[in-house]
Amino acid sequence: MVAVAERVHLQDNAATWITALVEYTAIRPSLDLPAMTTALAYFFLLASIFPGSAATLTGKAEIVDGDTIRVGGLPVRLYGIDAPEGLQTCERGGKTYPCGKVATKALAALIRGQFVKCEIVGKDDFGRMLGNCLAGDTELNAAMVSSGWAVAFVKYSDRYDSEQMEAETAQAGLWAGSFDKPWDWRSGKSQAAETAQGCVIKGNISRGGERIYHMPFQRFYSRTKIDESKGERWFCAEQEALDAGWRRALR
Repeated sequence: MVAVAERVHLQDNAATWITALVEYTAIRPSLDLPAMTTALAYFFLLASIFPGSAATLTGKAEIVDGDTIRVGGLPVRLYGIDAPEGLQTCERGGKTYPCGKVATKALAALIRGQFVKCEIVGKDDFGRMLGNCLAGDTELNAAMVSSGWAVAFVKYSDRYDSEQMEAETAQAGLWAGSFDKPWDWRSGKSQAAETAQGCVIKGNISRGGERIYHMPFQRFYSRTKIDESKGERWFCAEQEALDAGWRRALR
């Protein structure tokens, strides 16, 4: 294991800078560390101290998937958009292709190794920060939708409706073929698994003692083994896992 430390900068509207040293350990991507949870809690505590301020998170980005990155080890979900899941496939020209992986590569191509700056606007139901993120002069949220590799997450925001109309008209990215909206794909996979097997959500305990659950459509689901003697368990519904104090894996 390799210990890594990165400086994460938080800025409010009054241009007050707060520097937090976030330490995390580079291990398997499917494992989340207590240090990351502590850092997230610290981040939101700082945000609560400065009500009405727009906190920003700046640093080198690690690509998780087509709509999620890590900055300084902290997960940030691009606000207002939804990209295909890592294992999701789509159709184009009569052939199936791994659109989830293509979307992930599209986000990586936009960032091109640059530092990103994310304005944090809140957090989602799974504890991830929600952000509007820039890489250079490119707004990543808007660019992913206008390029056709993500869709406007209309359940939560209509901010990117015009970009989606532009992509659909141009038949860009996903719109060049047929695809399930990411939220429909996730729902379908979960329902199919529950119908076939019953309680299929895997409640895993990481090496650091963190309680993380894996959905059937997630990348490391098949690799995750449940050992009930260690306190790990199966859940029948995602809300059940959340209510029990577990959180969803990032991938």
